[in-house]
Amino acid sequence: MSDARSKVLISARDLAARREAGEKIVVLEVRDERATEPAERMFAPMAIATCLDTDYSGPATRDGGKRPLPGIAGFQAKVREWGVDNDALVVVYDNAAGAQASRAWWTFRWAGFANVRILDGGFAGWRGAGFPEANSALKPPGGGDAVLSPGHMPTLDADQAAALAKSGGLLDARGRAAYVGAPAEAGKPKTGHIPGALSAPSSDGVAANGHFKTADELRGWFDALQGDEAAPLGLYCGSGNAASHLMAALHVAGREAALYVGSWSAWSADPDRPAATGLEPG
Repeated sequence: MSDARSKVLISARDLAARREAGEKIVVLEVRDERATEPAERMFAPMAIATCLDTDYSGPATRDGGKRPLPGIAGFQAKVREWGVDNDALVVVYDNAAGAQASRAWWTFRWAGFANVRILDGGFAGWRGAGFPEANSALKPPGGGDAVLSPGHMPTLDADQAAALAKSGGLLDARGRAAYVGAPAEAGKPKTGHIPGALSAPSSDGVAANGHFKTADELRGWFDALQGDEAAPLGLYCGSGNAASHLMAALHVAGREAALYVGSWSAWSADPDRPAATGLEPG
């Protein structure tokens, strides 16, 4: 595994081997919203259940969007409740090829905890490798000593995102239908994309088997989108999740970007901000 890839991802076999060797590892399952969780589901046997909307996000606001950053004190308290020590390895996974776990990965990194990895292939990858499963999650053990602080990953506000879009340096990680949007309708939220943003669905960074594509494949994709590797790059999506997924792919390719956390949910809530529709950046 390349050095850049190994700093972002961990395979199911590597996770199992490192646990067998007695390494201090905390595994977190990441789900989208508690209200929509299946009543019965399977887990990796050492996983603690966590949730995007309550654990990795703060309360929604107009300017902050649907999923703004969590308060650092509250997030640190949750991380300690999950039993995370400063010297632990944190592994996050979901059942959506990393689409949700990536936001958890990014939030840990933003909070200054760098030793965090996404389980490549998610739960399907764990199951496909033939490892044991459990029908319940572990109870958070508490007692962690992790010390967190904010601001360790670059972020953008709406004005900075708009400026990057004008220079062709803003990528929209949503699906193409959301990017294309539709003409504005009276009384309804605007649809489409930030004018100048380029369409780059985060799902295009994942192979058919649910694992992230190779570093070479991802570099080729990003080079085709934005050829100047040294130019500033920003990412956004609907509420910061798909963009985090795209961010993970960028890091696998050895590149970095800033995240517009509020994303379209914040942009579209401001009536003074324009929206472009169609396949062209606008």
